[in-house]
Amino acid sequence: MERTFEELVDEAAAAPVAGWDFSWLDGRATEQRPSWGYQRLMSARLATVAAALDIQTGGGEVLAESETFPATMAATESWPPNVAKATELLHPRGVVVIADPDEPPLPFADGAFDLVTSRHPATVWWDEIARVLRTGGTYFAQHVGPASVFELVEYFLGPQPEARLERDPRDEAAAAEAAGLRIADLRGERLRMEFGDIGAVVYFLRKVVWMVPGFTVEAHLDRLRDLHEADRLPRGPRRRDPGPGDHLRRGARPARRHLRGGVRARDRHPGGARVGRGRRPPPGARGDGSGGGRVGAAARGGHPAGRLGLRRRAPAGGRGAAGR
Repeated sequence: MERTFEELVDEAAAAPVAGWDFSWLDGRATEQRPSWGYQRLMSARLATVAAALDIQTGGGEVLAESETFPATMAATESWPPNVAKATELLHPRGVVVIADPDEPPLPFADGAFDLVTSRHPATVWWDEIARVLRTGGTYFAQHVGPASVFELVEYFLGPQPEARLERDPRDEAAAAEAAGLRIADLRGERLRMEFGDIGAVVYFLRKVVWMVPGFTVEAHLDRLRDLHEADRLPRGPRRRDPGPGDHLRRGARPARRHLRGGVRARDRHPGGARVGRGRRPPPGARGDGSGGGRVGAAARGGHPAGRLGLRRRAPAGGRGAAGR
């Protein structure tokens, strides 16, 4: 017997959403993963450097999968429940987790790190990334691309023409270069996400708070009920292959992600502008998502996938190591 709308919604509304673990959605939502394997590539890079920083680490789940950490390993996170979760998970392995508001400046000295990583950052401060990288250092990240999961977003918020243009990998690449980084690698993929029931939608929007800012079951109850009763969610077996992320209902637009990897930092441009920011979650609220995105130099936001490799360029006469 299929469960009622009220049962599905009540269950999802009561589920804990701290951290960036999406296992609650196992069997209820699926999401294609980028072909490059961000965590594997990040882990390989961590094993080759002396000092690294993971920005917006969420609950630390992705970073914790790395087999080896450098002698100096730090991570930043803004949402207090995630700070506590990441500290509990990463501190036993020698990682320092620092509560940071996701606003400049980063609490580190110039040239402190060989490698800076980030998976689906909500905001990207390119000038700060360039500042804390040593010459020849690398920013390696997976960012969300433009119009990620927008079939669902616009179902609740209506048309978002300006927001659809945000997180474009070409704009982010230009912003990274303006801050003194050189793009070593940039890849993108468009991936499918599928929700199996209305409870999965509720859980996803409660956890990934920047998708529908201010989302609550009470405020969106009518739209949730309409979606459930219109049977706009995927048909077929309720049990699905587990997926770390989610994609939309049947006919939903695939998500895009891009990977930024191997970005080298140049000598900083004086007064480099802060660029590359996407829609921010409300103050004090952040989810953490696994899913496709851009990989390479910087990224997180949307569901396009890509890899971006940015490197800090060495002074005249010298060249930094490859950032990927």
